[in-house]
Amino acid sequence: MNHNPNRRSFLKLAGAASAAGTLGFPNILHAQNKGDKLRVAIIGSGGKGGAHIDSVEKAGDIVVAHCDVDKGRQGKVPQVWPGSKFYQDYRILLEKEMKNIDAIMVATPDHHHYLPTALAMEGGKHTYTQKPLVHTVWEARQLLGGVNKYKTCTQMGNQGHSNNGNRMIYEFVNSGMLGDVTEIHCVTNRPIWPQGIERPAGEDPIPEGLDWDLWLGGAPQRPFKNGVYHDFKWRGWYDFGGGALADMACHTMDSIFWSLNPGLPSSVEVIEINGHTTETFPKGAIFRWTYEAGTLPNGKPRPGLVIYWYEGMLQKDGKDVPAAERVRRPAKMAADRKMPASGNVYFGTKNDLLIQGDYGDSSRIVQTEEEMKTAPIGKPPEMLPRNPDGDGDYGQYMDWQRACKGEKPWNAPGSNFTYSAPFTESILLGNIALRVGKMNEKLLWDGKNMKFTNSEEANKFVTKEYRKGWDHKLV
Repeated sequence: MNHNPNRRSFLKLAGAASAAGTLGFPNILHAQNKGDKLRVAIIGSGGKGGAHIDSVEKAGDIVVAHCDVDKGRQGKVPQVWPGSKFYQDYRILLEKEMKNIDAIMVATPDHHHYLPTALAMEGGKHTYTQKPLVHTVWEARQLLGGVNKYKTCTQMGNQGHSNNGNRMIYEFVNSGMLGDVTEIHCVTNRPIWPQGIERPAGEDPIPEGLDWDLWLGGAPQRPFKNGVYHDFKWRGWYDFGGGALADMACHTMDSIFWSLNPGLPSSVEVIEINGHTTETFPKGAIFRWTYEAGTLPNGKPRPGLVIYWYEGMLQKDGKDVPAAERVRRPAKMAADRKMPASGNVYFGTKNDLLIQGDYGDSSRIVQTEEEMKTAPIGKPPEMLPRNPDGDGDYGQYMDWQRACKGEKPWNAPGSNFTYSAPFTESILLGNIALRVGKMNEKLLWDGKNMKFTNSEEANKFVTKEYRKGWDHKLV
């Protein structure tokens, strides 16, 4: 069965959407819905979609319609909202339900993030899309242009942005307690899914209730293999996910982009690759981005910045070891202390800051044992308001929901697309360097013109080809 909406229907949807945006529909929506319940469509009701469903329920809002390519993965929507309409194809959901919804929440595999987000924005609907925001740099630019054009309320689902720990890191940096931050090293214990493998041969029967063609979406056709892609292992495959970097850097690097405002890099390179394949991300890798001098959020100048990223299993003395064993250590860190499996080290001209975990929740200035006894350094001065709704998914949802209902401006959510699209672009540039696979070779990024100036091979990965019926230009 062909589930693609016909071309006339698809164009009709896009045309109506553009008209709604032109008429300033988001502002009308704000006025009508202020103080009312938000009417939400859930795109991807299985997996991470469960957290979206929980947030909507806790806030007292309504799931009007929901969608998943797998009929068996509807979560608790049918029980909580028995009237919610179910679809397997989000394009049809948006065509049929656009007039009945205020907003959508997207929790699909990465290669499906862009299209429903773009279509909803055109229709004047607010969008909450899981991290990484998109699958390619081109898609990031499209959503950035789209939010500036339509001014709908947007949020990327990197829930740590609502955590107060990341606010404290911002304060360590912008209070001057670290001095000038010139180098940051980030590490993750991911991947926790298979990587460094090639595509398996053969084909398995498609499980009942799963529409495999819809699951593939705009990605190239390939046969279904049980336990290889659906439902969680897709993250490691180039066609569907972004590997450990795109999955976790939207969390682990968030405090960097918030506190230092680095913008887009001037260059990116891959330093080391362990287990390179043509189909999946490797077992481990090290990346480096270079950023030019700029301005901190507090208005003060900052010097140039270099960011390193370590992931997976890396080589050390001829053996595979966790990436944390390769991270640069702060000079004052006790020799018997291990580096965190996930986290950051900010190297400053005054002090170094060690952050344990992916969400900024445990940060401290590194001191010697003697310094901690005689002159301990505590918390920074409070510079940002704390999140009244607490940490995690619900706090991130409410930060967005208030803007959707007109209680705050369209660009008030902390991880709105004016922030998260360039942030995601910067991360995805690392994956382009990985795909090119030339170690210690800087790829020079011309952000203004969205291209590499010294590698046509790298430019091939700035965007991708889409199967017919799945491509869409937003701006």
